[in-house]
Amino acid sequence: MVTSKTVSGPGSFPIAKADMIEGMAKGMAVLESFDTQRQRLNATLAAERAGITRAAARRHLLTLTHLGYLETDGSYFWLAAKVLRFSGSYLASARLPRAIQPTLNRLAAQTQESFSAGVLDGDEVVIVGRSGYEWRNSATGGVRVLAYGLHLGARLPAHATSTGRVLLAAKTKGALNEWLKGRALARLTTQTIIDLKQFRAVIDQVRADDYCLAVEEHELGVHALAVPLRNMQGKTVAALNVVASPQRLAAHEMQRDLLPLLLDAARELRQLL
Repeated sequence: MVTSKTVSGPGSFPIAKADMIEGMAKGMAVLESFDTQRQRLNATLAAERAGITRAAARRHLLTLTHLGYLETDGSYFWLAAKVLRFSGSYLASARLPRAIQPTLNRLAAQTQESFSAGVLDGDEVVIVGRSGYEWRNSATGGVRVLAYGLHLGARLPAHATSTGRVLLAAKTKGALNEWLKGRALARLTTQTIIDLKQFRAVIDQVRADDYCLAVEEHELGVHALAVPLRNMQGKTVAALNVVASPQRLAAHEMQRDLLPLLLDAARELRQLL
């Protein structure tokens, strides 16, 4: 129960205000300020992004550099390889990635398409599993990697992806309204839905269908199909996804041929999640 003495935040676990370590929270905010749009930050930029003073940002940047999580040229700072310890430990120890990996590889081997699984983190989907299968064309000898540029840890905009929409559809309508409050949906391609009323209708349809087909909304030349992954309690914990190019599969062919495989895989995985 959230009270005046309870602190809530981006996670789903509110804690008592007395238990909150503000310095740690600010340090993590500085670390999270680095992303694909801003790979290098100085103290001023980090302060703006983390919502703290420049002096505090500078101290956190220097401390994180001292600990090996950042590198610097004296003016600007950037992430060091040490931050990968967190993702590596998660992928090696978390139950979800280990449980789904054999299924992702099997689906890729069966269809010669690229499969992945993602979870929702704020306004983005984070890839926590993807098919590592490769196949060799016996006629040409060429090797096709089934990835479409996605990698473990990749972050994709939730509103424009099939995985994101499946995960958003798992929210209650009240929680979805809160997620959309004050939000502007970025147009990534000419096909991206950015009108909030239309987007709500799409999520309602995804909730009714229990799957989502997104056609060239995140990237031109790529369409994607996703279904929810639920645990034994019925809670959606991730989304299972397949991507293909229109040259290989038309959207209706993708839905006809691959949706049954995704739904079967989701049912099989339920007891493991």
